[in-house]
Amino acid sequence: MNRSYYWLVLLLSIPAFVWLVPTIWMVSLSLQPNEVLARTTSTTAWGLIPIPFTLDNYAALFTFGQTPLWFLNSVIVSLGMTLGVLTVSTTAGYALARLEFPFKKVVVIVCLIGLMVPEQAVFIPLYTMFADFGWHNNYHALILPRMAVPVGVFLMMQFFKGIPKDIEEAARLDGVGWLRIFWYVMLPLARPAMMTLAILTFLYAWNDYLWPLVSAQQREFFTITLGLASIQSNFAQSEGLGRVMASGVIASLPVVILFLIFQRYVVQAMTAGGSKG
Repeated sequence: MNRSYYWLVLLLSIPAFVWLVPTIWMVSLSLQPNEVLARTTSTTAWGLIPIPFTLDNYAALFTFGQTPLWFLNSVIVSLGMTLGVLTVSTTAGYALARLEFPFKKVVVIVCLIGLMVPEQAVFIPLYTMFADFGWHNNYHALILPRMAVPVGVFLMMQFFKGIPKDIEEAARLDGVGWLRIFWYVMLPLARPAMMTLAILTFLYAWNDYLWPLVSAQQREFFTITLGLASIQSNFAQSEGLGRVMASGVIASLPVVILFLIFQRYVVQAMTAGGSKG
């Protein structure tokens, strides 16, 4: 049994390493001088060992160029979108799960329909609407369109439905209104689902490329993904392959760190029980 387990781990480690090779190669290239990379990108051991070693590419990122600004833009947009999605999804999910109001079923159906509509299908009306408001090249345009996420509302609605009604009824017997029940009773119970939604939203916002490409035409409002794409598309004007690879490493770090810290919640979100925390 133990021998079979070790063989299984070995077999799974091989494709895992192959999958990690591009990432390791990116890190290695970012740690090599640009003058070396101008001649070859495979100096030693398939280019996976950074020899000669240098940190100049990382130092240059925070000394010259707009990469720090793009990084800050991504942090602002990702955190703003995450807070907005949590606010809208928790309040709407609780209302749809626990409160009674006219046309409630219609609203639920509209939310379900929203799950079937590709986001690219609404780019033109969104672009036109924000152009009329004069909000392009602004944080408003990068955050607001993604705050009302149907999947987030559906996730929180299903979670609130799974909470026993006895808890809510006990609070009502004590004379507590629905707003205080939501804030002091339901939200603490919904922390696992909220954490799952927050992580997935942050990851999506950080890696988003299409909408920033449409809305942000000025370089000072580029997110890190859009900024790196602009560098790679104009590689002849970039400061070298090492600088480009260092930018990719810096852009990936927040996502990797977030996943390593909260991977338990991410795994829960990918399983059937994710909506139940």
